[in-house]
Amino acid sequence: MTGNQMLETWKSVCDTGELEDGESLTVAPGTIPGVDEPVALYRVDGEFFATSDTCTHEKWSLGEEGELEGHEVVCTLHNARFDVRDGRPLCFPAVLGLRRYPTRVAEGQVYVGPEEAGSDD
Repeated sequence: MTGNQMLETWKSVCDTGELEDGESLTVAPGTIPGVDEPVALYRVDGEFFATSDTCTHEKWSLGEEGELEGHEVVCTLHNARFDVRDGRPLCFPAVLGLRRYPTRVAEGQVYVGPEEAGSDD
């Protein structure tokens, strides 16, 4: 993928320095081309991961209201847990996974791309 192709389908959502390890944020719907839902961006051990922002058990923001514990995001409403690397639910009450989105870092910017194939479990 060339730089121009990435710019057409991927969106810079923040500077790498905006998120410290163990922090997350929510990207507004429509910011990423073709994505009409909010997306949560997480930083864990220097890596960036992105999933759908809304808990699949209840309508609750994981990027703004969730708590990161290593590679797990905990929904603070009912304690559902998801793995931010692949979106899979780790415990009840969540049984459906989160959609995941690929991330890339280039020139100090974090880019999020379109949904990965097979990511809606």
